[in-house]
Amino acid sequence: MNESISVIKEKYNQCSINEIADFINRYKSDPRKGVKDLIKNAENKIIKHNNELVRLDKMLCYEKKYYLKGFSLIAGIDEVGRGPLAGPVVAAAVILPEGTLIEGINDSKKLTAKKRQQLFDVISEKAVSIGIGLETNYVIDEINILNATYSAMKKAISNLNVKADFILVDGSAVPGLETEQEAIIKGDEKSISIAAASIIAKVTRDKMMEDYHIKYPDYNFKSNKGYGSASHIEAIKKNGLCPIHRKSFTKNFI
Repeated sequence: MNESISVIKEKYNQCSINEIADFINRYKSDPRKGVKDLIKNAENKIIKHNNELVRLDKMLCYEKKYYLKGFSLIAGIDEVGRGPLAGPVVAAAVILPEGTLIEGINDSKKLTAKKRQQLFDVISEKAVSIGIGLETNYVIDEINILNATYSAMKKAISNLNVKADFILVDGSAVPGLETEQEAIIKGDEKSISIAAASIIAKVTRDKMMEDYHIKYPDYNFKSNKGYGSASHIEAIKKNGLCPIHRKSFTKNFI
């Protein structure tokens, strides 16, 4: 007697990606539409998985280049928070083990908050080392956002618990680094190490802004994360600045 479609569906749902091919071979001759639909879904899942592996392999191209040159502890660096009206700029440096592939990893801006958190947990578990650096709104106002960003990146590098022997940085090169580096435009889309750093920095800063929301609820930092949304600007006009606002960014609103 044939297994019921519900039983077969349950088996499919329990398959790991490495077991799906066996599932397809076992049930591909079943003529029932429900089973044929499961087989189609299974085939699409394999195609999607293979496409993801190709994408991830491309995201390892910079790391591979420097592994071949003898570097072993390659750190990706990225920052979050250059544009907001409030809060710190946060940078992260991440060293992943050689050849690490993390499915779904990408520029943090292209991911949902839920997916970022899931990847944050995976990256934290797999990473050789993670360093976080930040500069407050006061420092941003004092030395400008570009210099504050570079300072936060340097702090992130220094806060790694192992010394990186090469740096991949998103955007522009960080001045004054002793460690060799390569700057990559849109690096958070092209390097898995930089993408990992962008996720760590984004989740870290978002959590900080959610905590600030509790302290300064009038500005809705939980939702806007300090960026200049219309409602945030209206709150500034109504309530004035709070201690985490960047005065150099908000001159037009007060």
